[in-house]
Amino acid sequence: MPSAIPPRFIIHGGAGAITRSNLSPAAYLIYSASLLEINRATAFRLAAGASALEAATEAVASLEDNELFNCGRGAVFTRDGEVELEASVMITSPHYHKRTCALTLLRHVKNPIRLAREMLIRGNHDLSGPPNSGGDGDPSGPTGGAQGHCVLSGPAAEDLAREWGLEMRPQRYFWTRRRWEQHRRGLGKQKTATLKGKVRYEGLEVEGDVHEGWLGDDDKNYEKYWGEEEGWDGRSYLPQGTVGCVVLDREGVLCVATSTGGLTNKLTGRVGDTPTVGAGFWAEEWEIRGNSRRSARSRGLSASLDVTYPLARILPEGIRCVLGYCLPGLNGYESVREKGLDDEKKMRSNSLRALALSGTGNGDSFLRTAATRTAAAIARFSPYHTLASAVQQIAGPGGELQRSAGDRWGKTGEGEGGIIGIELEDGVGEIVADFNCGGMFRTWVDEDGRERMMVFKEEY
Repeated sequence: MPSAIPPRFIIHGGAGAITRSNLSPAAYLIYSASLLEINRATAFRLAAGASALEAATEAVASLEDNELFNCGRGAVFTRDGEVELEASVMITSPHYHKRTCALTLLRHVKNPIRLAREMLIRGNHDLSGPPNSGGDGDPSGPTGGAQGHCVLSGPAAEDLAREWGLEMRPQRYFWTRRRWEQHRRGLGKQKTATLKGKVRYEGLEVEGDVHEGWLGDDDKNYEKYWGEEEGWDGRSYLPQGTVGCVVLDREGVLCVATSTGGLTNKLTGRVGDTPTVGAGFWAEEWEIRGNSRRSARSRGLSASLDVTYPLARILPEGIRCVLGYCLPGLNGYESVREKGLDDEKKMRSNSLRALALSGTGNGDSFLRTAATRTAAAIARFSPYHTLASAVQQIAGPGGELQRSAGDRWGKTGEGEGGIIGIELEDGVGEIVADFNCGGMFRTWVDEDGRERMMVFKEEY
């Protein structure tokens, strides 16, 4: 692997029934400014040599501190009017023995993602013992960490957070008017007063829904007033999304960090996809022995079927690929063998491949489909699928998430969501993203070094 790989990253801020009618131009500008600020901070960290673990978790910590997003300070309420937080981190580096750590049912940890990171880092001590111990650590012993566990919840996890010196907050810290009113509207309990405003940003002035906390009361760039709003009508955007960040660093390490407040009006005690390995997040790396997947895909295995078996041309691409594996002499590598073993050895080399994924949307649907691990498995075990095509199969329009909702699709929010990720192959990181719902907040830096922020498939 090259000594320095160009770093890449992508951040998402939630997905769901977001439309131009319920995301006003004023709201869009404020979301855009917040996400681009975090984008720039992440790019700066990576340029300064930060690890994927540091860059990803600090990006998510910034989202947790911003009440725009459904995590940390801006988390939604349970049906009982409480806040319960979840977070997770997973990394491809073999230097971290646990590989992943996740947390759920947190009520007082200011930044759950930092607690997940601390669990991951301390996992080396938990599983290998203290320095100079010869690696004879006892994962069930009192090492002062989380033992060998990868997932913790509730008071036990918060006791560790206090012991490790992480910032704690009372429940009132997580209360925001906006989330409380969404909670009440979702239960159909009241007509609420909605904050309207005129926002001036980078020379533009737009008017629409805003909320307290977006800008300070003394900010001269906007005017605010109150307007009446009826209870939830089933079409407005009630947050059910997660925030997350996927980072590739210069060492070729991928890290995914994810955090959420869960579904609006979820049952107290509910565990979602964010702390469930393989549902809301995933990361892995493996070694390919032989020609790289990139070159294999460019050759096209099923192409050889057209020559040997002309009738194969009428078969769907997927069936043609299967035939290429199952029937002797039909795969695209036979011509290499005809040139002799020495020539074949020259064409073969070991290649490291890795990927990381973070999901957002209706977490129960991600759980039912094991969404991120399924997408990763498609990309890993199907040589002609890129990660982009795998994510499309799961989170794109008509994909597995949508199909999992059955006839409930479009009625309850079930099946809605999106996935972001990065695929590393041949020393190149490729950013991927897809979603099946109205929109997904996301920001990244493209191949030309330009900052990007989008919500819909097209520009706002």
